[in-house]
Amino acid sequence: MKWLVVLGLVALSECLVRVPLMKVKSMRENLQENGMLKEYLEKYPNSPVKFLSNDQNKKVTYESLSNYLDMVYVGLITIGTPPQTFKVVFDTGSADLWVPSVFCKTPSCDTHQRFNPWRSSTFKLPPGPVRPLKLRYGSGDILGVVAQDTLKIGNLEDVDQTFVLSTWEDQAFGAFAPFDGILGLGYPDAVQAGGTPVFDNIWKKGLITANLFAFYFTSERKTGSMLMLGGVNDSYYSGELRWVPVTKQRYWQVALDSITVNGIVIACHDGCQAILDTGSSVVNGPYEDVLNIQNIIHAQHTFTDMYIIDCTNTTHLPDVVFVIGGINYPVPARSYIRKDEDAFDTCLSTFRSFPDNTFNSKTWILGDVFLRVYFSVYDRANNRVGLAPAI
Repeated sequence: MKWLVVLGLVALSECLVRVPLMKVKSMRENLQENGMLKEYLEKYPNSPVKFLSNDQNKKVTYESLSNYLDMVYVGLITIGTPPQTFKVVFDTGSADLWVPSVFCKTPSCDTHQRFNPWRSSTFKLPPGPVRPLKLRYGSGDILGVVAQDTLKIGNLEDVDQTFVLSTWEDQAFGAFAPFDGILGLGYPDAVQAGGTPVFDNIWKKGLITANLFAFYFTSERKTGSMLMLGGVNDSYYSGELRWVPVTKQRYWQVALDSITVNGIVIACHDGCQAILDTGSSVVNGPYEDVLNIQNIIHAQHTFTDMYIIDCTNTTHLPDVVFVIGGINYPVPARSYIRKDEDAFDTCLSTFRSFPDNTFNSKTWILGDVFLRVYFSVYDRANNRVGLAPAI
């Protein structure tokens, strides 16, 4: 049976579409360098916790999960004929595609590539009246209109893809954001703009041979990170993929057994939920649990809502272990601690609590801090996630 699985993965690797990702400086780092981080955090608290509460089934207007303040990986897509190029976040924490438009006159749009529909021979508006809408994100809001055009990702060409042209963007997506737009890879239930999400379209149109995608993130190198559509390349991971079922088909959400340090459970004592989010580069969790982790690693709180550590002490810090499906997934200090480029011998913890701790959420958001350590596969055909140590 095992050789059948191996042959299946080999076949998938031959048919996959590779989309290179670039590692860039995060918005948080850009704001910090320009002395604007404190002001930004006061205005945009980046709280996805409101829809991660125990009342998730209530009929409310949902937002995107991701906190793009800490996002550091982007890729290129084109829209239109001839193609217009955009730098986007490939985000498992949302499901819409949007890019700035020439109709957007806010300062946030001025610093980014903007789509011009008059320059595209394949641009069209959906039948009926123009559909204005608001996309709500933890990092701010987007106002725009729904449109359709040809989307290209790698060598895939997706005709008449629904997307949103922004006509107004919150300052949260301004000059310090290292991306133009966002391409969501969440489940269709997370779509805010209507229409069929990008990944669902490319699968239904037969543009890929397997109904899955995968991410590989490099740790230090700026190049080499990869999004794989329609297949898996086993040269990016070691050992075997361990599969866990998706527990809520909106985001890529799985059951988290516990979180341990040195064999002792320090969070998620009775089990909880975790969401794999490529739109974030931190680990978010409940306030008290994250504070416990900060105390264990001796991180000190600062006025910019960061937790700092003396870099000379980081070599002795323990692994933080996420137990998923009965398997230990240790995240070492070299992954959850990063150097503060603006301060000598100062390092930063990448564990973050939700700013608003009034909700009783037991959900954790595992961003690139976790996903750099573990190659991840998102299998829509079987509604499961595969994890294996990244090379």
